[in-house]
Amino acid sequence: MKRRGLMTSLAWSLAAASAISCTVPMQVRANNLTNFDVRKKVIGLSGIMGVSGDLTRKVTRAQFARMLVKASAYRSVLTDTSNVSVFSDVAQGNEYASAIRLAAENGWMTGYLGGNFRPDQYVTLNEAAKGVEYLLGYAATDFSGDEYNKRMAKYAFLDLNDNISYKDPATIMTVTDCINLFYNLMKCKKKDTTTAYATVLGATLSSDGEVNALSMADNTLRGPKLVRTSTDLATQVPFGLDTANIFLNGEGTDRAALESALTSYMVLYYSTETKTLWAYTASSDSTSDKRVASGTIKNIYYSSTSTVTPSKVTVDDVDNGEETFTVSNSDMQFAFSIYGSLHVGDQVTVIYEASSTSSDDDSSSSSSSSSSSSTSIGSIIDYVED
Repeated sequence: MKRRGLMTSLAWSLAAASAISCTVPMQVRANNLTNFDVRKKVIGLSGIMGVSGDLTRKVTRAQFARMLVKASAYRSVLTDTSNVSVFSDVAQGNEYASAIRLAAENGWMTGYLGGNFRPDQYVTLNEAAKGVEYLLGYAATDFSGDEYNKRMAKYAFLDLNDNISYKDPATIMTVTDCINLFYNLMKCKKKDTTTAYATVLGATLSSDGEVNALSMADNTLRGPKLVRTSTDLATQVPFGLDTANIFLNGEGTDRAALESALTSYMVLYYSTETKTLWAYTASSDSTSDKRVASGTIKNIYYSSTSTVTPSKVTVDDVDNGEETFTVSNSDMQFAFSIYGSLHVGDQVTVIYEASSTSSDDDSSSSSSSSSSSSTSIGSIIDYVED
């Protein structure tokens, strides 16, 4: 139940970004950038690929094979290694071996003469188009006579080229291209059906035809979990962090940066199905609208119009001293009320949505009779009891 506040906040942020991308034609460039930001968040949430780092880097055939498998119904059986070596240049212990085997067995990708896969060779637009078209249910028989050109014609017909500007089938794919390609895949209908491919990944399309992956996130989200050491990071998350999709304070990152950001404490949410991790810190330079504070509950204030419903809470944060937060979510109001589990003197870590809005109409405190004149720095949306 507690995670609802976080997911509602995420829903509003994605919805707002989507709305901006569909408004004023005079701001086409800005809107395209906003649209891509939404696409990147959706693909990161889906678990198909990592969306941090240099997005202009080229994608290898091995990397693309793993993207295809993670975008398919076989994602649940994907392992780090394979017991079988399908190609002579892909060893059983290769990190991409299992994905390459699954992609080859299903015909999404093919090898070369001599039994080689050429895993380190960069994937081309034509190869990428074939992979996603086959995921949609198309096969070689659909392109008989001139598969190479008919495949590219179908790629354009299905709008798989949306936000991908070039048409040369031999063009090398970048990470940005793959983000756009897989987002477009999710919007497509599977062959001979009226069902969007997004359903394979547990997502749906919104009324405007764009991907709405929030239901997938809500169904698989776990947390919050409080961690204080790198060891905690490894034990609290049930999947490897080296290949996970990691977001730190709302921005894509990697394991090294995540561990470096862990100074005194950090709050985690994660999705096992998509191997995605969201981490939040109390860093003062955070640009995220969601932040955390950890310490002792000093005061719980009640509105002058209600003696049982808390309106603000003050926490003596271990890093920043006393900070006051608004309590407006009904779940959080119950948790900090006289009927809930949190009381003055308890240790707690709160996740809050940063805000400059103040609320100074409180008149009573559960720890003293003095009035509250402190300004709220945000609204609590979740918590972890120490």
